[in-house]
Amino acid sequence: QVQLVESGGGLVQAGGSLRLSCASSGSIFSINAMGWYRQAPGKQRELVAQITRGGSTIYTDSVKGRFTISRDNAKNTVYLQMNSLKPEDTAVYFCHADEIWGQGTQVTVSL
Repeated sequence: QVQLVESGGGLVQAGGSLRLSCASSGSIFSINAMGWYRQAPGKQRELVAQITRGGSTIYTDSVKGRFTISRDNAKNTVYLQMNSLKPEDTAVYFCHADEIWGQGTQVTVSL
């Protein structure tokens, strides 16, 4: 089955930006919903953003207006543009599709 690999995480200061990428080993054209989740230590994994094949998006309230999810089916990649980052955004971010999870990429937002 398809494998997902996240990249783009790192250490940034509050107010900064990062763009996460999720590269699929296979076509994502037939996958309807792809999403980004995050999990901080001691916290439940939560949905951050989701995008369907038709372009419909869902965001958790805490990131609305700051994060943008997009997908490029031709490149088999989904992105998460994160702006105005806050320390509360610190977490491991996971790409997800059809019961498949990536290994995650660490995002750390400093003071």
